[in-house]
Amino acid sequence: MRRRLSYEGLALAVPVTVPYQRYSTHGAHWFIGRAMHALLAQSGLSRQQIDGLTVSSFTLGSDTAVGVAQHLGLSPRWLDHIPTGGASGVMALRRAARAVQAGDAEIVACVAGDTNQPDTFAHTLNHFADFARDASFPYGAGGPNAVFSLITTHYMRRYGATREDFGRIAVAQRNNAMHNPNALLRQPLDMQQYLEARPIAEAIHLFDCVMPCAGAEAFLVMRAEQARDLGLPHVLLRGAIERHNAYADDPVMERGGWRMDRDDLYAQADVQAGDIDLIQTYDDYPVIVMMQFEDLGFCEKGEGPDFVRRHGLDFAGSFPNNTSGGQLSCGQAGAAGGFIGVTETIRQLTGQAGSRTVAQARLGMVCGFGMVTYDRCLCTGAAILEKAA
Repeated sequence: MRRRLSYEGLALAVPVTVPYQRYSTHGAHWFIGRAMHALLAQSGLSRQQIDGLTVSSFTLGSDTAVGVAQHLGLSPRWLDHIPTGGASGVMALRRAARAVQAGDAEIVACVAGDTNQPDTFAHTLNHFADFARDASFPYGAGGPNAVFSLITTHYMRRYGATREDFGRIAVAQRNNAMHNPNALLRQPLDMQQYLEARPIAEAIHLFDCVMPCAGAEAFLVMRAEQARDLGLPHVLLRGAIERHNAYADDPVMERGGWRMDRDDLYAQADVQAGDIDLIQTYDDYPVIVMMQFEDLGFCEKGEGPDFVRRHGLDFAGSFPNNTSGGQLSCGQAGAAGGFIGVTETIRQLTGQAGSRTVAQARLGMVCGFGMVTYDRCLCTGAAILEKAA
């Protein structure tokens, strides 16, 4: 196995969620600005102490991270713009951690935010990826529902998954969301309602789909000793991986890049899959959640359906997944969807998760998944976070 510098002594702190809105007249800058304001207010830091910044967003238009820095009155000495959607949260924490480790920054603010107006989602799709647009739009299949219809039906035919198996994921997450005041969808959802929901595309029904919305997520990365000196509840970064364009030879996606690097991830953290107390999978559609269970070693490929039948997936169950409710019940605030798992894990491991707290949790895993084109995802990542002593 290749040698990798450890992440020892690096911390994540101050989880921020700017309340989600189904639609908003505010732009992405407003949501990102509100997130930065909350980071400063909750940490007690000044703007001058934030000397690193990562920004993730789909709706900044032609602007970039440096424009955000100017508009927020920041002067960072380290800066990164990470336009990888659902993978951006894990990628942001990895890059920020390495910047702090190298001395390029002391405190990095990792921020993601997007707006949502009636035409925002269509505009994003039209400008998301030329390849995906040109390959699918002529057939009337633009957008992610068609992509994940293809992936879901392929997985069901190959591995025998049923709609009830995917429903177990969605229903458990809705139960979690009912304990999360930030979630947009907090009405009860049972299996019958899930199964009877209107169809969207073959095998995909209403509650399999995320709801686009506006909002922001953010957190800080710094040295653990600095977090202690500042009196900030924090978690420790034990390991992190990312992979791009994995398994390109698969005719239709059924494996993600997590599978290539999971041994490295567990080796970095010096733990095994069975040691993980809770997981935040990227959940734009239930089939991808199931793939993450398999590709990260909690069960073998094709055993995902049986795995969800044997485990309780809500915060009080035997395998807590997406304890905030995830995107399926909180909403998908654009690129902030890649951050919601990070902020939720920080909350869980620092005693800030309220009534949805996973009892005696010490280790949490966060997964990222982003930039889907036609029939597969291009960017994946995962990180393991540990409760600080």
